[in-house]
Amino acid sequence: MMDHSEVLADVRRGMIPAYMYNDSEIFELEKQRLFSRAWLFVAHESEIPQPGDYVVRRVLQDSFIVARDSAGEVRVMFNMCLHRGMQICRAEMGNASNFRCPYHGWTYRNDGRILGLPFHQEAYGGDAGFNKSGQTLLPAPSVSSYNGLIFLSMDPDAESLEEYLGDFKFYLDFYTKQGPNGLEVRGPQRWRVKANWKIAAENFAGDMYHTPQTHTSVVEIGLFREPKAHKRKDGATYWADKGGGTTYKLPEGSFEDRMDYVGYPPEMIDRARATWTARQQQVVGADGFMISAATCFPNLSFVHNWPKVEDGDDVLPFISLRLWQPISEKETEVLSWFAVDSDAPAEFKANSYKAYLMCFGSTGMFEQDDVENWVSMTNTAGGSMARRLRLNSRMGLLADDTPVVDKLTSAQFHGPGYAQLGYNENNQRQLLRLWADYLEKPPLHVDPATVLTDNPHGIEPITQTNGQRCAGSASEPDPTSVTL
Repeated sequence: MMDHSEVLADVRRGMIPAYMYNDSEIFELEKQRLFSRAWLFVAHESEIPQPGDYVVRRVLQDSFIVARDSAGEVRVMFNMCLHRGMQICRAEMGNASNFRCPYHGWTYRNDGRILGLPFHQEAYGGDAGFNKSGQTLLPAPSVSSYNGLIFLSMDPDAESLEEYLGDFKFYLDFYTKQGPNGLEVRGPQRWRVKANWKIAAENFAGDMYHTPQTHTSVVEIGLFREPKAHKRKDGATYWADKGGGTTYKLPEGSFEDRMDYVGYPPEMIDRARATWTARQQQVVGADGFMISAATCFPNLSFVHNWPKVEDGDDVLPFISLRLWQPISEKETEVLSWFAVDSDAPAEFKANSYKAYLMCFGSTGMFEQDDVENWVSMTNTAGGSMARRLRLNSRMGLLADDTPVVDKLTSAQFHGPGYAQLGYNENNQRQLLRLWADYLEKPPLHVDPATVLTDNPHGIEPITQTNGQRCAGSASEPDPTSVTL
């Protein structure tokens, strides 16, 4: 494999080798060194609210069952039978007290423990030949959750999710905790695009610059008042530890006025005020910034927008979670969830869902605009000329690396991390610097002795960083994806 040290050095100075968005060797490095270590989102707890509920999700080639077992604990289990390696669960989602392998009929409880196998006595001599006690489906190496977001890491020695997220948790709360009972999600919608996953992650992390240009048609038809160029450059970008995003500048007013401006009804404003910290409320009420798009490294993004859904001036806010699941260096599976405060009024939920579908569903207007760009960029990056080109991602920096605009002071922006006004590419650079750091790590070595199938840790719940409980298990993709 080639020496990529020069590529990583270029990335760190903001001059991006164009071919890295369509290169098989770099994709192999990402699989070995990034996706083998980082914390990766797989599901939201509201997708499995009842004992026995499960969804099947994928991390690269690995399929996992994410289940709530009969005792109410969350499990994430590798979707492979201990006998001959057949995929146990082939349904996208459902409710089951146990999973039965379709090949030879080995059966497992929904917490992963083996329940039985045909002709155990005749074929194995009973427990003398195969002792079922303690045998479980292989649990995901590390599992944790934050505000109902379930993450796994393929690294059994991964740092805690809380340490990994760091100060980005402050901003995650705006998307995932607008009330005391958290989110409920609907979806995911799934489709495939012929584009590299990093392009989407960068776009949502901090690209305010494209919005007035790429989404001009949305502005011209009066659907959305915010993407106009002057509105975007008055906003701020922020970066904190493992994530960053964009904000809009709001009109003058109180916290209540500014929440009302983006379409939240009084009861939801009251719940947000009771749930968010004083410092989080200051970002909106005192600083006048409302969070918009964001990315949590490496491939989980968020959207918060407020378009018009009917005639008149009223707007409806919506939130979407987006997972950019790599298929190859030039193809990505998009998983898109609609998310809403679980205690929101039914009418608000229905109208917010309409707003989401109109803008960022699989056929949404913003979605189609973005995908056209991403596909073109990936295709162009696959040619020989792209290996000669370094893309300029230094917006916001002078030649000597001095920022064009000073960072906002703690009095101007009460959130943690680094924030600045106007157009810049600080967040894209930060995300790719993290990417470069991971690609410099040696491949993850897993000692087979630590992952024996009779490891009792497979059935022990894990206490989460936010006081919730969750435990190990595994997942699989939607077979009905559409390629764009």
